[in-house]
Amino acid sequence: MPHINQLYFKFRNYLCLHWPQLYCFCNKRKSVVKFFIAGSMAGGTDLAFLFLFHGIFHWPIVPSTSLAFIFSFLVSFTLQKFWTFRNFSQDKAASQFILYILNAIIGLNLNGYFMHLLVNKVNVWYILAQIIVNLAIGFYNYLIYKSIVFKIGKDEINHEQKTIGSSAGDLA
Repeated sequence: MPHINQLYFKFRNYLCLHWPQLYCFCNKRKSVVKFFIAGSMAGGTDLAFLFLFHGIFHWPIVPSTSLAFIFSFLVSFTLQKFWTFRNFSQDKAASQFILYILNAIIGLNLNGYFMHLLVNKVNVWYILAQIIVNLAIGFYNYLIYKSIVFKIGKDEINHEQKTIGSSAGDLA
């Protein structure tokens, strides 16, 4: 995660220096900005594997999309749990992972359905179709992750988050 934090810190400083109003807007919505960055990294992973499987190996679109989605899943869970939503709870990790998997299964089915619809019925280029589908599912996922999967209760004490404090690496 140190590399992610460094990139985020540089991005944050750049915005602050060059576009202070945009920085203020983004700073108030840190989890959304971090969700977008983490999602973009997972999305990049997804597109890279989709291109590998469908564009290079010429596998059918739905299995290619599904496998790419699974690879990007691991990137997404790690970044969303620990970086975006700053949820360091180890006690809830198993249940969070199960909820994340259940949500991913829903997302995988939505992904396959909408990819089939856009690529095979509407004749949208498969890469553009995947970007459109990823954005739509991303909006849905943010709401689910924030309100259900990684929600920190009022009575919870997130020990790791409290001990980190406000060091340069703490970007909560």
